[in-house]
Amino acid sequence: MKTRISTLLIVLFCFWTTILFCGCGDKSLQHPKVISVLTYSEYFPQEMITDFQMKTGYQLQLDLYEAQEEMIDRLRDKGTEKYDLIIASDVVIQQMVRLGLIAAIDTNRVPNRVNVADQFKSPAYDPSNTYTLPYLWGTTGILYRDPGIRPDSVSYNMLFDPKQTKGNFSLLEEARSMLSMALIAKGFSANSTKIAEIDQAVEHILQAKKDPHFIGFDPSDISKDKVLAKIDWAAIVFNGEAMDAINEDSTLQYAIPVEGSFMWVDAMTLSSKAKNPDGAYAFMNYILGAQVGADLAKSVYFASPNKASYKLLDEQFKNNRVVNPTKEEIDRMVFLRDPGEASMLFDGAWTTVKSN
Repeated sequence: MKTRISTLLIVLFCFWTTILFCGCGDKSLQHPKVISVLTYSEYFPQEMITDFQMKTGYQLQLDLYEAQEEMIDRLRDKGTEKYDLIIASDVVIQQMVRLGLIAAIDTNRVPNRVNVADQFKSPAYDPSNTYTLPYLWGTTGILYRDPGIRPDSVSYNMLFDPKQTKGNFSLLEEARSMLSMALIAKGFSANSTKIAEIDQAVEHILQAKKDPHFIGFDPSDISKDKVLAKIDWAAIVFNGEAMDAINEDSTLQYAIPVEGSFMWVDAMTLSSKAKNPDGAYAFMNYILGAQVGADLAKSVYFASPNKASYKLLDEQFKNNRVVNPTKEEIDRMVFLRDPGEASMLFDGAWTTVKSN
């Protein structure tokens, strides 16, 4: 669940790679076939774009989005034939299946699937392993600038209670995630579909909006930048972006609130109208390679679902609680579930949040 110009088509190629390929005798390398991938922003290192093309001969074209709802709307408006592969969060997988946006994966085309760790096989969002292969996993929490507050004592009240808010803050521009956090803050299940509870979550966010310290709703990467720039005192972000910020400013801290939060898995899916399924399978197999998976995790600071990659990661990375949450933190987190028909309740609730 990640560049600010998500509405533009970003084609990222390295010039020297093009020169190298043009000097080859293989016409498939001189004119590589394009694979189009729809993905969160800041989620694929530029150096790996070059490596992927060198190893597979496919030219990688990335189209970026910031939020789950934006991704679904784009696929419904522009059609799935524009993309070969879509990286999507676990909570929207079943919705994408119902809408006919993704197709079943021929796992025999992805031999590196054997590297997927057991805990990421047969997940609740795809119990038959029909539509997905895991890309990365992570958490959503609070990035803040306050050495006086220990991460193990952070509460949602630092954002939702004006008496405890010490500076400007941003909330997450992602409907289901933000509403689920408000549900948790109110003491309800993150997966509640009860109208009365969702209404209370909406009211909780609306009260936070009235606080003069409230800056607005932002994608995780924008919020991270605002905390770094000292525009925000605190913000809700994804853990990988929190780690990126902490690497730049070691006074920053990241916490899973004491009330709880949620973990998520972002998965690779095959577009239902992929024009280049061969390229999509090549991308999946590349990502699930042991060294590539380890390099990917270290580059974007998210945890790897790849057991072969995990063995290649150094102990410092493995023991980094921002990237790999502790058992105590995991125990107070859940995975968000597809709400099914109740998704309309969340859509309506978010409309109320944004329009008031």
